[in-house]
Amino acid sequence: MAYIDEIIGRIAEEYPEQKEYQRVVGDFLTSVQPVVEKDEERYRADAILERMVFPDREHAFRVTWIDDAGKTRVNHGYRVQYNNALGPYKGGIRFEEDVNADKVKALGFLMVWKNALAGLPAGGAKGGADFTWKGKSDREVMRFSQAYAKEVFRYLGADEDILTSDIGAGIREMGYLTGQIRKLTNLCDGRIAGKGSAFGGTHLRDEATGYGIPYFAEAALETVGESAEGKTVTLSGAGKVAVHAAQKAEELGMKVLTASDSNGWVYDPAGIDPDLLRQVKFAEKARMTEYAKRRPGSEYHTGSEGIWKVKCDIALPCAAAHEIGLSQAKILAENGTFAVCPGANEPATPEAAEYLKANGVRLFPYQACNAGGIVVTSLECSQDSMHLHWSEKEVERQLRHHMHEICRLVEDTVRECGLKNDYIAGADIAAFRRVYDAMRAQGIV
Repeated sequence: MAYIDEIIGRIAEEYPEQKEYQRVVGDFLTSVQPVVEKDEERYRADAILERMVFPDREHAFRVTWIDDAGKTRVNHGYRVQYNNALGPYKGGIRFEEDVNADKVKALGFLMVWKNALAGLPAGGAKGGADFTWKGKSDREVMRFSQAYAKEVFRYLGADEDILTSDIGAGIREMGYLTGQIRKLTNLCDGRIAGKGSAFGGTHLRDEATGYGIPYFAEAALETVGESAEGKTVTLSGAGKVAVHAAQKAEELGMKVLTASDSNGWVYDPAGIDPDLLRQVKFAEKARMTEYAKRRPGSEYHTGSEGIWKVKCDIALPCAAAHEIGLSQAKILAENGTFAVCPGANEPATPEAAEYLKANGVRLFPYQACNAGGIVVTSLECSQDSMHLHWSEKEVERQLRHHMHEICRLVEDTVRECGLKNDYIAGADIAAFRRVYDAMRAQGIV
């Protein structure tokens, strides 16, 4: 049996209930199979894949806190630490009702490769709890965050494991975690990222993921001798990532033609106005119908059908997973779209991804395009470690540099390995090589 098939089978046998963990490991190993097959016996002799796919350690703990009514509540908390060959474990925490051991383990595995691809001196980790801030008072969120901090702090450290923000754990929650952990450890170091700028956070934390996507597209265009200036963009979504992507795309000279929310989408032939979009979605929390009312010449369409029919050079799906199906992929290819640079995770269905790849549309991996957030959290950790606070201009300069470097690495790997138009495999192989080289150099540990 092939080494990769052996590992995939072992995971299915040992963790039959952890379907998400099985899926992400299986997808990744299938992607890097051409590299492993070339020297399978060496990888097997050093148990490389086992040491990559099984986490270094999994922490599960009870989180006990008291709600506003004085009732004692209990939640399940987690922190999974994966390979640290490149540097300290690093990854976010999620506070969502459906967080469980399977989801945290899968996300931690993916963080290894995302950090490696971004060139960060960091391993992978993930954590969280089956808690949601929805319906909770600010005091309840504070008490829960402090209770989670009391359990997780013992596993963290600027040179051990760096905890960052994620879904359900934003600047507010990271502030509460920071305060409690500083109280417990008496240390002000870089073990927590995603903080407020008033107490060790960095500029552009909220904007980073969105800003990074057009920067990646800019770099991809440069690889074929093209400029971002004058290129047309279709964008889905109108959340934080999408709005900031629209803003940066316009600043780079692109024309963003669409934006959407869960009710419908807007086509604006003059180019989406990012200031109006921000006002409508962030300040007023209104729907896209309100944008259309205030923007002469724009068109509102109910539902999600049709947004990818708008002809464009670059598609930026920033709304949801699998929003590009086979029919949408065919339209993008027919319209001569150069690239799909996603802000959302896994924006294309497997069938759509295969079609885009086979028909000359560059489908770049989401873990590359939306890496701006992890890049800036790494910059935050650097500032904290040196007790510095860089200007917004300096942070953005470094963000742009990193996004261009990620794009060049993926392009070079695709070309070197003869992967044709498979940029997802190119990203996985590039990340795999970085981690493998570090592991091999450090011996069997």
